Amino acid sequence: MSALFQNYARRPIAIEKGQGTVVTDVNGKRYLDFTSGIAVCTLGHAHPAIVQAIQKQSEKLWHVSNLFESPGQEKLAQTLVQDLHLSYAFFCNSGAEANEAAIKLVRKHTGKHKIIVFEKSFHGRTFGAMSATGQDKVRQGFGPLVSEFITLPFNDVAALKAAVDDETAAIMLEIIQGEGGVNPVTEEFAQAIHEIHQSSDVLLIVDEVQTGIGRTGARFAFEQTVLKPDIVSMAKGLGGGFPIGGILGTAELFDTFNAGTHGTTYGGNPLAIAVSQTVIDYVFNEDFLKSVQYKSEYFIQKLKEALPHLKINGKGLMLGIGWGEDVAPFVTKLDQAGLLTVPAGPQVLRLLPPLTVTTEEIDEAVSILKTVLTN
Repeated sequence: MSALFQNYARRPIAIEKGQGTVVTDVNGKRYLDFTSGIAVCTLGHAHPAIVQAIQKQSEKLWHVSNLFESPGQEKLAQTLVQDLHLSYAFFCNSGAEANEAAIKLVRKHTGKHKIIVFEKSFHGRTFGAMSATGQDKVRQGFGPLVSEFITLPFNDVAALKAAVDDETAAIMLEIIQGEGGVNPVTEEFAQAIHEIHQSSDVLLIVDEVQTGIGRTGARFAFEQTVLKPDIVSMAKGLGGGFPIGGILGTAELFDTFNAGTHGTTYGGNPLAIAVSQTVIDYVFNEDFLKSVQYKSEYFIQKLKEALPHLKINGKGLMLGIGWGEDVAPFVTKLDQAGLLTVPAGPQVLRLLPPLTVTTEEIDEAVSILKTVLTN
């Protein structure tokens, strides 16, 4: 009998090792990993540069707490905000923690509590992040939630305009809803949010936990829209597999997060920072981002050729396949065929390969998808 709480619906596969896009289970079976740990393993498994960064830093310093100066954090923050309208960073351990920090920051800065969020969104499982999440299945059974989150239909301009008032502190959204079905924000909706943001004191939080760090073919997905967020939350791909999260914020927010207002014991520890800097140095490179864009176009074209009857959503290497059926049985069949995928809601199959995936590996994945989904 397991000594673990059964809060995960685990699949009967125990992965033992991985290299790049390929992983092997304890029985020696090979799989193409098109989950990347749910958009985490940016550079694939056991990337030599990440391995070297961990080894080098582990011999120097693991943890000293945020009571002391951190040159590594300073450098990473500068790298992340370079050429953006954002100016400052705070580092934590996860996406939920990043979104909690964002929520606290907008409430404290504005003195208001009402935050507009959207149906099918996912922002995490802590109480604030869960309250911001527009999915009942995440919230059920936990009693009263944090108040004054207003949940609206996603991409509904009229509903948004009707909901914003003088008590609104912020709008919070994902550029592409990941857990909710790989639903991209429409240009019309992004423009409506932009106009509200520019013409009022309503702040804008963009949750880039899944879409950020090159996943959509840009440093951050908001850069592919008209939106200029006040706060961007990030995690997942930020550490390439090592736990780290954070937020970026504008200069106007600097004085709000002053000493003692927020903190974390482990956040931004030297190991996490060393790994993240390595990842960012790879990903925030124009040629690397162009390669993600190319592989995205290639992947989408191959999917459309192989599965012309199915709907392909998403951007970059964050793609969803929908066909109006429960995808759970197909996830199992794909596992058996050697391709690891993850659902995005009950009727969408999510494809999140490492950003280093090759076209040959894409071809192999498409072949497996065609065999399983058309038979």
